[in-house]
Amino acid sequence: MAVKVLLIIFIGFAGGLAVGAGFVAFLAVLGIIPRVTQLTKTARYIHLYEWGVILGAFAGGWSSLRDTMLYVSKFLLIPIGLACGIFVGMLAAALTEVLNVLPILAKRIGLDKKIVILVMAIVFGKIAGSLFHWIYYVDL
Repeated sequence: MAVKVLLIIFIGFAGGLAVGAGFVAFLAVLGIIPRVTQLTKTARYIHLYEWGVILGAFAGGWSSLRDTMLYVSKFLLIPIGLACGIFVGMLAAALTEVLNVLPILAKRIGLDKKIVILVMAIVFGKIAGSLFHWIYYVDL
């Protein structure tokens, strides 16, 4: 019985290290955090961004392993959801900026002279998808 528990702990720890190493490599190789600080002109707060990523990953991992229920007001969920959306949007924007995805995509689909249309289509698609999700799948 103890060997089985130790094996489960070892496998879980090894899996966590593999995912963590991949996440750190993703952020380090692509330079996501420095690029976000450069875009927002907040380079002096880079240590806060780094700690935010570390604590966010830790809190997300911990909460996914537990059956956590937060009993908060509906009105408190609005700024929390807004902050999460801003984080995901800025991370996606930094990633596309680093990888030069939009210019390549615009050239491939023939919109290289009208990249603003492409960006607005992505923005409105994200808004429509988020509204669809919240209207149909979230019970408030």
